[in-house]
Amino acid sequence: MKLPPLRIIAVAAALVLTGCAGLGFGACAPGVQAMKQAQLFFGRNIAGRAMLSDEEWRRFLDEEVSPRFPAGFSVADIDGQYRNAAGGIARERSKQLLIVGPGGDEAKLAAIRDAYKRRFSQDSVLLVESPVCAGF
Repeated sequence: MKLPPLRIIAVAAALVLTGCAGLGFGACAPGVQAMKQAQLFFGRNIAGRAMLSDEEWRRFLDEEVSPRFPAGFSVADIDGQYRNAAGGIARERSKQLLIVGPGGDEAKLAAIRDAYKRRFSQDSVLLVESPVCAGF
């Protein structure tokens, strides 16, 4: 018996979703729970002046991030790369901010991104969110 194309797509989608659940995306193992992970990426090159200093970064964390996420977060120094408006490759020292929690933090994350863009004349701050299983 030949299945109609729409039914084939539905069966394939169900198999994919079932496979994801088997990989741990459907339920968390004992000792951890479903949470949300937010990663923010902040470029340190500031047009018309020297790179963002460590002191400026610490002050930004103290004033904008810590009050919104007092339970904690992690920061890493990273190297970023992107294609600029002229079509060339741009590289810059960057900071990655990692926050893991129950979720519902969209307004706080938006406020942090807006504050950084405004304070340091940045065009963007990359935000990546994903579901995770975590325990503290």
